[in-house]
Formats: sequence, C-alpha cells, structure tokens
Amino acid sequence: MIRKLQYLVEQSSILVVDDTIDTLKIIGELLKKEFAIKVATNGETALKIAQSNTPPDLILLDVMLPDINGYEVCKILKKNPVTADIPVIFLTAKNEIEDEARGLGVGAADYIVKPVYPAILTARVKTHLLMKKMHDLLVLHQHI
Repeated sequence: MIRKLQYLVEQSSILVVDDTIDTLKIIGELLKKEFAIKVATNGETALKIAQSNTPPDLILLDVMLPDINGYEVCKILKKNPVTADIPVIFLTAKNEIEDEARGLGVGAADYIVKPVYPAILTARVKTHLLMKKMHDLLVLHQHI
C-alpha cells in the first residue's frame, strides 16, 4: 500500500508561488524530475490555478508577493472548500519565529526558511504529499 502511495506522490503536481524568477527556476529545477510543476508570480494567479479544474496537489508559497501576501492567499485557500485540503508550505525569507507562527496559524502545513536545502525541501514535500494522498484515500473510503 505504501509503495502505491509513493507512486501516486511521484505523479503529483506542485504550484510554486514566488515573485522572484530565479527562485522559481531553482525550485522548479529541483523538483521537476519527480513532480509536475506549475508556477505563479503573484497571489491572484496562484488562487486562479488552485481553483482551476486541475488544482495542484501541494503549494509552495512565498509570503512576500506583489499583490496579495502569502498569508492572505493561504487564508483564502483554507476558507474555500475546493482548495482547503491542498497542503501549503511557506517557502520564504521571513525567518522570525512570529512569521512562522503566523504562517502555521493561517493553515499552512509547514514553513521553510530560505535559503532552502534541496534534501530538506524534497523530503518535506514528499512527506506532505504522502499525507495528502492518505487523507484523500480516507475521505474516498468514507464515501463508499
């Protein structure tokens, strides 16, 4: 069963939201070998992608965005039943303990401070995707 879930994790899509093109390239290159990558450079585009017919399985979200900050984007996602179960991981340069507490308080699954260490980012992404797949299976099982 775990092996099947790991296969499903490898087929997952990730939305990376950051207004810095270099960050999008670095994270995209790091994760594209194992996951389908979608990108957005602002909060409004991120919300449109998340609410589309093909939503991502996980969102990596910067806090500092040009239009809507990441905290607000996360709040909007968590209030919408369509997007509420998508895990959000903040990936940000904001490294104060209050920032992390705020991110987790608005519903994020995790909080990673830049600069990112590739092995840690990949491990956390895989962990949260596996938990999401298990959650989805439980919900599906309850409806059968």
